[in-house]
Amino acid sequence: MSYHPFADHIGLHVSDAGENESLCTLVAKDELYNPHKVIHGGVLYSMADTGMGAALYPTLQEGEICATVEIKINYFKPVFGGEITCRTVIVNRGKTLANLESEIWSDDILVAKANGSYAIYPLPKIIP
Repeated sequence: MSYHPFADHIGLHVSDAGENESLCTLVAKDELYNPHKVIHGGVLYSMADTGMGAALYPTLQEGEICATVEIKINYFKPVFGGEITCRTVIVNRGKTLANLESEIWSDDILVAKANGSYAIYPLPKIIP
């Protein structure tokens, strides 16, 4: 079973890297490039956002969910192709808010770094 449909759409593979962290990988494909023939920044942002959720979800209690509050990303280098890796770690995990950091690499080059905050709250009851 896949992690989620959007990850499948962009070809993102999510795996656990260990406690309080995650690892995401993606292989460049034509649909992910911008008009300048580099990987679109939104792809790298999506890797960080998904990686942060993947690192945080295992820490949630039954009946809790999380949602992105804010992510700040810095892009350092363009990515022209190949395999891209995003490693995320939890910096701080409180009762209702968590902070995480992601590093995104293309080969051995750090291409972007992101910091994000996530709200942690009880799963809302859906009224039919």
